[in-house]
Amino acid sequence: MPEVTDEERGRRIFQVHRDRAVESAMEKIRRNLGQDWKLYSALDIEMVKFILGECWVFMVRQDWERCSFTRLSRADIDGLIRIGKDIKRDDRLEGEGVGRAKEILKKVS
Repeated sequence: MPEVTDEERGRRIFQVHRDRAVESAMEKIRRNLGQDWKLYSALDIEMVKFILGECWVFMVRQDWERCSFTRLSRADIDGLIRIGKDIKRDDRLEGEGVGRAKEILKKVS
C-alpha cells in the first residue's frame, strides 16, 4: 500500500472540512427555499455548491460562520448560480467571481 504523505493527508482534511461546510450551508438554503428549491436544475445546484466551496476557501472562517444562509433570497441564489456558470465558462475570472459571491454572502451576515 502506498504511503500517504502528511501533505496529502492535510489536503484531504481540508477538502472534508470544506465539503461539510458547504453541505451544511446547502441544507440551510434548501430548508429556507422550501418548494422553490425544486425549481433549480441539478446543474444550478452544482453551481451553488461550487461557488460556496470557493467562497469557503477564500473567506476568513469567522466571516463564513457569520453567514446566515437561511437569509439568502432566490435572487441571491440566482446570482450565485450566474457567478458559478460565468467562472466555469471562463466568462469571469475566478477571483473576481468569488469576490462578488462573497459580497452576496456578507449581505446576510
